[in-house]
Amino acid sequence: MCFPPSAMLDPRALAERRDEIVEACRRRGARVDVDAAVAAYEQVAQDQTALNELNRQRNEHQESGKRKLSPDERAVHVAEGRRLKDAVAAREARLAEAREALDARLAAIPNFVHPDAPVGGEADARELRRAGEVPRFDFAPRDHLEIGTRLALFDFEAGARVTGQKFYYLKNEAVLLELALQHMALDLLIAEGFTPFATPDLARRSVVDAMAFSPRGPETQIYSVEGTDLDLIGTAEITLGGLYQDTVLEEDDLPIRLAGVSHCYRTEAGSAGRESKGLYRVHQFTKVEMFAFTRPEDSEAMHAELVRIEEQIWQKLEIPYRVLDIATGDLGAPAYRKYDLEAWLPGRGEKGDWGEVTSASNCTDFQARRLKARFRRKAAKKTELVHTLNGTAVAISRALIALLENHQQADGSVRIPAALRPYAGRDVIGPR
Repeated sequence: MCFPPSAMLDPRALAERRDEIVEACRRRGARVDVDAAVAAYEQVAQDQTALNELNRQRNEHQESGKRKLSPDERAVHVAEGRRLKDAVAAREARLAEAREALDARLAAIPNFVHPDAPVGGEADARELRRAGEVPRFDFAPRDHLEIGTRLALFDFEAGARVTGQKFYYLKNEAVLLELALQHMALDLLIAEGFTPFATPDLARRSVVDAMAFSPRGPETQIYSVEGTDLDLIGTAEITLGGLYQDTVLEEDDLPIRLAGVSHCYRTEAGSAGRESKGLYRVHQFTKVEMFAFTRPEDSEAMHAELVRIEEQIWQKLEIPYRVLDIATGDLGAPAYRKYDLEAWLPGRGEKGDWGEVTSASNCTDFQARRLKARFRRKAAKKTELVHTLNGTAVAISRALIALLENHQQADGSVRIPAALRPYAGRDVIGPR
């Protein structure tokens, strides 16, 4: 039986693992009619069986036409041939509709969830650990907007005039910091066995959808290029995942570790409030992204590796952070489990607060199924789906917030942490 090419979840799992799927949706708070998806799958199976039978009859009929027939028998044979041809065409159309209906049902079903992931929404994330000391200033700390304005590091007014709200210019030492952060992260990742890529900023819609960066409509985070099948990417996860679309890897090829540098574009639909101020939620930023393809049995270990690297980067930046195990209701559709790092942001609110700066997700085979990214074990003929994982090495806009606010000095300058100085070419910014 052929399955819809865009199925994120194995259609055969609908009936076999129906209760698990229902429970995963319940834990996520996702309102999905799983039984309707099961019924849609059964309809596809019925239509496929009926089509197979019609094709069998048609093949037999064509074979029978090879023998010598009388004129009357030939007329009857031709009429029966037309009937079978029309019946096959009608059943093919019906099967296509059934597959489309199944595809729509499957697209609404998110990935399974890890049994240890906390259940609930954003407020129910489980804090696993903290690192670093929250800074205590002997002066009134400023937020990154005030610091950046005093030091002439960015220009939101010009960004709004030239492009629109939530766009900005970086300038002076902020440009050097952006490049320094990229270079530092890449050096660390290369030493960890990652292959660096500078990826396209555009991807075909089929790749974007395969990576589950939908839905379309009012809540989309995706910018689309009118008149094309191209979207601006929201993360290099999309373009790095697409590298091995329709590919069969050998077991010895795995794991594959990739590091992608790209611009990221997000509509930030529905975002508002204090988190939207300044650089925290913007429409364009630069990011160094980690991506991995693994054997299924290795993905949890790789997930821990990505988080370890994220922590190493933020330790080098001398920024206090905490690690959160994200609750099921706050997971994106592809994520089986996700860990976030939240940095301490002294300029948030009256007394400072935590803000997300990285995330690392194990997507198991959810994306690989639509990418058709597989591998073959040694001495095995059958292929299996790989597991895909992603993690933020450094998102530049949010890293700049944390650096400016945590390392600000009483005289208005900003200290550059020791690990970043060789890349930035200086120890301090300002004072002006």
